[in-house]
Amino acid sequence: MRDGKRAASAPWIRTRLRTAPGAAVALAVLVLVTAFLAAAFPRAVDAYETKGLRHDIRLADAGRSAVEVSRPQPGLELPREQREAGVRTPELKRIGGALGKALPEPLRADMSSVAYGLRTMKPVLATEPWLPRPDTVPPQLSYTAQTGLKEHARLVKGAWPTTPDAVTAGSRAVRGAVTEETAAALNMKVGSTLRLPTAVGGPLTVTITGILAPRDPGGSYWSADPLVRTPSLIPDPASPFPQNYWTGTVLLAEDAGPALLATATEPSLFWRFPPDPSELTGPDGTRLTAVVNSLESGPGLLKVRAIAGDTAEVLTGLGHIVQANARMRDAISPVIAVAALGIGSVAAVVLVMTGALIAARRKAELALMRSRGGSLRGIGGRLLAETAVTVVPASALGLLLAVLAVGEGRWWPAALAATGVGLLVCVALPLRTTLQHIRPTLHGAREDMVSARPSRRRTVAELTLLVLAVGAVTALRRRGTSGGGTDLLVSGAPVLVALIAALVLVRLYPLPLRLAARPMARLRGAIGFLSLARAGRSSAGGALPLLALLLALATAAFGGSVIAGIGDARDDAALTAVGADARISGRSERAPLPDELVRTARDLDGVRNAAPLRIEFGVTMPETAAGDGGAGSGPDDSGTDTGPGADTGGGDAAGARATTMVGVDPASYTRLARTTGLPDFPSGLLKATGPSAPLSEGAESGPERVLPVIASPAVAARLGKEQHAVDTLSGNFKVQVVGTVERVASLASTHFLIVNSASLEERAPTTLLLTGAPDPGKLRAAADGNGEEFVVQLRSEERARYVNTPMQAGAERIYLAAVAAGAGYALLAVLLSLLQTAPERKTLLARLRTMGLTTGQGRRLLAFEATPQALLAAGGGLLTGWATIVLLSPGIDLVPLALAGVAGSDTSPVTLRADLWSLALPAAGVVALAAAVAGVQAWWASRRGSITELRAGDSR
Repeated sequence: MRDGKRAASAPWIRTRLRTAPGAAVALAVLVLVTAFLAAAFPRAVDAYETKGLRHDIRLADAGRSAVEVSRPQPGLELPREQREAGVRTPELKRIGGALGKALPEPLRADMSSVAYGLRTMKPVLATEPWLPRPDTVPPQLSYTAQTGLKEHARLVKGAWPTTPDAVTAGSRAVRGAVTEETAAALNMKVGSTLRLPTAVGGPLTVTITGILAPRDPGGSYWSADPLVRTPSLIPDPASPFPQNYWTGTVLLAEDAGPALLATATEPSLFWRFPPDPSELTGPDGTRLTAVVNSLESGPGLLKVRAIAGDTAEVLTGLGHIVQANARMRDAISPVIAVAALGIGSVAAVVLVMTGALIAARRKAELALMRSRGGSLRGIGGRLLAETAVTVVPASALGLLLAVLAVGEGRWWPAALAATGVGLLVCVALPLRTTLQHIRPTLHGAREDMVSARPSRRRTVAELTLLVLAVGAVTALRRRGTSGGGTDLLVSGAPVLVALIAALVLVRLYPLPLRLAARPMARLRGAIGFLSLARAGRSSAGGALPLLALLLALATAAFGGSVIAGIGDARDDAALTAVGADARISGRSERAPLPDELVRTARDLDGVRNAAPLRIEFGVTMPETAAGDGGAGSGPDDSGTDTGPGADTGGGDAAGARATTMVGVDPASYTRLARTTGLPDFPSGLLKATGPSAPLSEGAESGPERVLPVIASPAVAARLGKEQHAVDTLSGNFKVQVVGTVERVASLASTHFLIVNSASLEERAPTTLLLTGAPDPGKLRAAADGNGEEFVVQLRSEERARYVNTPMQAGAERIYLAAVAAGAGYALLAVLLSLLQTAPERKTLLARLRTMGLTTGQGRRLLAFEATPQALLAAGGGLLTGWATIVLLSPGIDLVPLALAGVAGSDTSPVTLRADLWSLALPAAGVVALAAAVAGVQAWWASRRGSITELRAGDSR
């Protein structure tokens, strides 16, 4: 000591960080990535739920989403001046402002599109002779005087409608305007006049002074009542004959409302508030539904009536929009929870594995401290402080990056998730390390898995987990995920299945090692036997690394299968809607295709096959049901049975009476069916010979002709083996079922008959199906060249309709991230398990090199040593992922993720299936990484001399 002072000891944390900076940085990076993923997940869920809610409200029809307050005109018992004042603009604005302020949170109004005024509820018959009368029926017009016309429209011709003098109920002349579409359809122009009958005095004359163009035709101002913007030709419900008439709306001057009080049009006051979804969030959906219900029939309605009058009513479809969004969210949430729990479990196990690696590297150091009097509390406290210095900033940085990366979402779930990651590492690492030193341990104790015997406690724990896993899987298979809501036990079923598989494989792992070691011991070389002996002693094949790998591989396989299932469902729905890669058909279902159009389309570049179809809907089947022996089979053994379950007649017999007949060319149709993956049949079954031979030109089909048909299972069950007479627009004949298929191109119906079109009296096709990649422009040009009554549908365009919903797209991105994270954590688990035994391997190679081991033999030794664990993990992960998908697929419905929200899409259940690539690629990556790490270790060890690895007194 100098100057009588004691030497100051270096701080523990600073010393440790300087001694092992690489380990500290690696731990910080792992915690940073894990905290980022944990914090980003709830924010990503909030983000896609928020975008989905806003998307649904914005895209909904303005008439449904707007909140409208209406009440009848002021009572007739009131003085005339009071009635007129009640419908003038100042009073309407006063009430509108008060109603806007009274809207409860989170409902907010888009004040730029708010409209209020007076409108007629009863259309007026317009008898002016210059108005169009399509079926000699005069048009019926409505009139409205609403605010904001100049802000939402652009003057095209004439002048804005104004009120030079004060308008009263006694006024008999007012000014109005119409949109360009209304003027064009109803032959109106500037200066046109319309007359409305009044209760007293002469008629009310409306002079059209201006033609307007909407600034935002799709906005709420013009779309809440579409007739304000665009007239409509509608059928007359009172006429016994099909007659149509025009209906539209005339826009009066803003202050012309009092003039409508003298008419018999039942004028009504209204205040329309379109919702502003820009500030809504996903969690606001529940509150918004409650608010809308309160406004329609609850305390909110009482507040509205206190402002607008006792007869006021609130009308809106916003509640139905929000409820539909909530149903989709509840259907998607359980499927997302499976991915979240899977990746969360993998991340937790990998973090614990990291702590185990650090504890193994510091085992000798802490044992020395313990032997020199260090207490468990003191050692644990130092480890906690040392870990917290690295982990806490990394967790905070991960949370910050998650908040910056995912802009919309609640902050507190992300904060809890990131805090949980940091707390797990801070607690698990010191706890696992100190528990190893409660009792002194003998140096060099064997960790031989072959000789290990499970304890009773471990057996009880494994049986408990087995019961939980079986219960979770059973509950999911029975209840499914379509009921809404998230059940953690059900969503955690894949995790429990992987956990049980890991424990079972760890117990079975010694058996193949024991069997393989015996023949290896008899061989001359020592590499095989030594590698198996090392594999049995290595802790890299313990339950924790194997559990991490199985969880990661099962989660990646599950997520990949979900993504593949979504794609397959959308492809199948697009194929069902179109029938092939392209389709040409008439706008009318009975419009035949010209021969020139068929030839032109067939000869286009890129067309591989063309199949003309004659489709006739509404063919009535006989009422008598088939006998027991004829459920979907042909009359003899030559019948075909295509598709699983085709021979089970099933189906609703009553529904099968309304059947669709499809006339095909057997050769071209079967080629198309095989190309597109649809069920096909031998074309010879529909051969047009004998009684079904083609008719001569001008000949009529008779009931004595018998045509062979391919039927759907439901129709085949009704018709059986007997012959049945049918009447169609293509001729009258008898049919006899010779085979069944479950689907037919271009039809979603399960009740159909397929016949040879050459046997029909009317053979002209109504639909042309094309396979290949024809140019869409040329295909549409060919259709347009034959008139506007033909339309072209492309399978690629139909497929693109299913990827626009923000909620579906957000859920897909989460599953893609789950697949990537699962694969990444699987590879990290392999790396950690091999790094844990890296020092022992380097020492082993150094010792064996002193005994004559060559570099090539060293590489083979490490590769053979790592192979059993890698194959166990890869094979177990592949089987676990496959078994998890098979077990859980009956309870998983992918319709909300794949097809929900698309009008006209097929909503039949879409079950989960195992995807080969999602199963095989991560498993192959595990084996490849294990081999690569073993090779790198062998190469690195060969560069270092034996003297460097073997030091005096080192007992490794």
